[in-house]
Amino acid sequence: MSPVVQSPAVCDYEGSTYETDFWVGQNRDYEDRVERIALRRLLPPTGHTLIDVGAGFGRLADLYEGYERVILVDYSRSMLRQAQERLGKRNPKYLYVAANVYHLPFVDAVADSLAMVRVIHHLTDVPAALAELARVTRTHGSIVLEFANKRNAKAILRYLLRRQKWNPFDPEPVEFVSLNYDYHPRWMEAKVLEAKLDIEARLSVSHFRIPLLKKLVPLSILAGLDSALQWTGRWLMLSPSGFLLLRQTAQRPDNSEHLFQCPACRNSRWSFGEGYMECQHCQRRWAVADNLYDFKQPL
Repeated sequence: MSPVVQSPAVCDYEGSTYETDFWVGQNRDYEDRVERIALRRLLPPTGHTLIDVGAGFGRLADLYEGYERVILVDYSRSMLRQAQERLGKRNPKYLYVAANVYHLPFVDAVADSLAMVRVIHHLTDVPAALAELARVTRTHGSIVLEFANKRNAKAILRYLLRRQKWNPFDPEPVEFVSLNYDYHPRWMEAKVLEAKLDIEARLSVSHFRIPLLKKLVPLSILAGLDSALQWTGRWLMLSPSGFLLLRQTAQRPDNSEHLFQCPACRNSRWSFGEGYMECQHCQRRWAVADNLYDFKQPL
């Protein structure tokens, strides 16, 4: 069997302890709180199907209670298993899908809403990823996209003090470590428009991402101040994180009959066996076990 269609390099968290190494007990309650505030502001509260691309261990899944079906997508199977432990393997509301963002295994126009938070800074081909997000979102559907802002106040200060070589005002992305990118807001918005998505709102998030401040100032105060400042993103983003509310305005056919399509050949007709689903066009088999659909590599 030939391999799946080639794609750019992907940052793979398979087998990592990201939850405990980066979030739990790592003084990031502030970041979590303000990102939740932004997501609540931008994401429609109800709908039929929501897809969280790069859901990881399910950190934000409790915000999707208003949706009938929630699909948690990540490239890491182990992270999705952690999400299952949090949310329940047998909870019919959730589906867990291991997949590549460049080849999402969903039919066109299947999602009412889509969220992608702390993901795009790992992507080498932003236009290709945005095209996939647009493809799977229905007409008038919403996409909440978070990106790492290159033109943030800390980067500007470091540049002016000559403690940083790259220019935060240069519109081109900067790869500060392998597969970790910061983006200028103007560059990111240009790529969004090229994907034929409308920009409906902009939020500037996580203004006080400074260890000393987080240590000295109570979380409720810092988060409240950040909440008040988030709307400044309408005019100028100087925070490390930017949130965009995007709208799919293209007319899309209703594909409610199907959910999955083969990421290799884009067929949406399947046969099913013990522990797998088989594409009726290319005969590739994809593992299914305990409500986790594995489209990372065929069997």
